[in-house]
Amino acid sequence: MIKLFLVLFAALSFSYAHADAAKVKDILQKNYPQLGKIDKASKANILGLYEVVAQGQLFYTDEKAQYLISGNIIDLKTMRNLTEERSRKLFAIDFNSLPFDLAVKRVKGNGQRKMAYFSDPNCSFCQKLESELKNVDNVTLYLFMLSIFPGSDKKVQGVWCSKDQVKAWDNLMLNHVQPPAGTCDAPNAKLMELSQKLNINGTPALIFADGVLVSGFRPAAELEKSLNSTLSR
Repeated sequence: MIKLFLVLFAALSFSYAHADAAKVKDILQKNYPQLGKIDKASKANILGLYEVVAQGQLFYTDEKAQYLISGNIIDLKTMRNLTEERSRKLFAIDFNSLPFDLAVKRVKGNGQRKMAYFSDPNCSFCQKLESELKNVDNVTLYLFMLSIFPGSDKKVQGVWCSKDQVKAWDNLMLNHVQPPAGTCDAPNAKLMELSQKLNINGTPALIFADGVLVSGFRPAAELEKSLNSTLSR
């Protein structure tokens, strides 16, 4: 009897939580059109807040949808960034659906681990990332070249049109050797469209095989940890 009561209570709580979340979403969508389309609203289980997903970002709001909170919530006991952890799950990307025909592929060692990354040839942190990747083995890398900075489009085209794209990219990023001017049809526009679709606004941006998107430079030790974590999934 007690077990049945607990099951019913859990079901009712779940139903009310969804009803409240739907109400919050409805209030935001009707009263604050400047937020754009509200993709999702759900109970956050943090301070009685609701999490709201809009325009590729995670926000928080109260049960009456009177306030919108933008920023990270950190558990001080564990120093875990709860917002970042949740965002990684919410915005995970289907790795296998990426258009790898637009990428420069490199296989190192057995190539068992996989990572895709977006990089700009005129990005200093992207150059640092390449230096770290030299120390990472047994990985298949898919490089998506972006043209965010001025003059990057010509460099991207030069690399894309090279007979050995991997060598041309390494010479450019590690040795500062400019590739010959390319005359082929490089997919610069498609690459930029892809980055916008994935809400990638800067470089470097890394996507691991589990779909987790990580923005910014990471040293080899952190790359190894993230790559290894995908093998157990």
